[in-house]
Amino acid sequence: MASKITLEEVARLAGVSTSTVSRHLNGTHFVADEKAAAIEQSIQRLNYRPNLVARGLARGRTLTVGVLTQEIVSSFFNEAMRGVEDGLIGHEYDAIFASTHWESDDEAKRLASMEGRRVDGLILIHPGIDDATLDRHAQTVPMVVVGRKVNSRFVHSLAFDHGVGAQLAMEHLLELGHRRIAYIGGPTGRADADQRFTAYRAALQSAGISFDPRLVAPGNYVEAGGLSAMTLLLDRGLPFSAVFCANDDSAYGAMLALHRRQLRVPDDVSVVGFDDVAHSAYCVPPLTSVRQPLRELGREAANAVVALIDGRKPPRGPMARLELVVRESTRALPAQQGKASPAVPRKKPAARRPS
Repeated sequence: MASKITLEEVARLAGVSTSTVSRHLNGTHFVADEKAAAIEQSIQRLNYRPNLVARGLARGRTLTVGVLTQEIVSSFFNEAMRGVEDGLIGHEYDAIFASTHWESDDEAKRLASMEGRRVDGLILIHPGIDDATLDRHAQTVPMVVVGRKVNSRFVHSLAFDHGVGAQLAMEHLLELGHRRIAYIGGPTGRADADQRFTAYRAALQSAGISFDPRLVAPGNYVEAGGLSAMTLLLDRGLPFSAVFCANDDSAYGAMLALHRRQLRVPDDVSVVGFDDVAHSAYCVPPLTSVRQPLRELGREAANAVVALIDGRKPPRGPMARLELVVRESTRALPAQQGKASPAVPRKKPAARRPS
């Protein structure tokens, strides 16, 4: 096995001191251009790989950013995490990812674990941890929270108004003539899910439509939850011609449930999601959804946490706007259907006996 190239060998070949090489690599002090060029040539010739752990320790840092998310396998969180990776490019920090699966106990353990690893900063994507706990941790380590406003002067929050996005979805369905609109929600007690549900009810009220709790089913932001929620709505036997799902993954599950009941989207039931993750443009039919620019938000979170680590105030540019992307999962109701009887989901076909 070839011996590991040392800092001293780089310095010897470059004709400079080891402290000069160290200053150049760490960027802590100015190094003359001629010496910097000689150092870089030596690094390339010797194929030297700096010891990042040692470099970080010299500066009192680990050069890592902890990223807590809910589901690594989720399309939604994948986009946000990819944005974080994009944002850290060009900086010296690497991300450590962990998921908590919507469990508050897991979140608390993962958060403590990240701090135990001495990460230099934290990015939490749609955390369920209460504001007081986040405030306490943020006084120890720089923290950025994505997807929710946190009431703390120590936490840098990046969040959209989810009610505005839900209003866009509901206005679209109402303009298409739908009046019996079902709703599949998100995890209870989460700010983003609560805002979307509140906007759903408000849109019905503004349109002069009575809220019917029987047209609401609980979901959990994953495909299986959407499948179960739509199955529950269909089993209730109440008529509805459209459904607004609190996120795209729930909408995928809901469309599978409709397919299994031999109901067509959008001919029998129109479906709208929220997030507009990448898969939504390629499912069948392509899903109408409220687009969150998640990758951009992840990049902004990465830039913000690096600024906090460096003791700078995070940049505050204008937030990207939510927008409705209309695809083939929604259609206008015939005028007479919108005024009279909305589409009635068909009964589940009787199970066939094996031959």
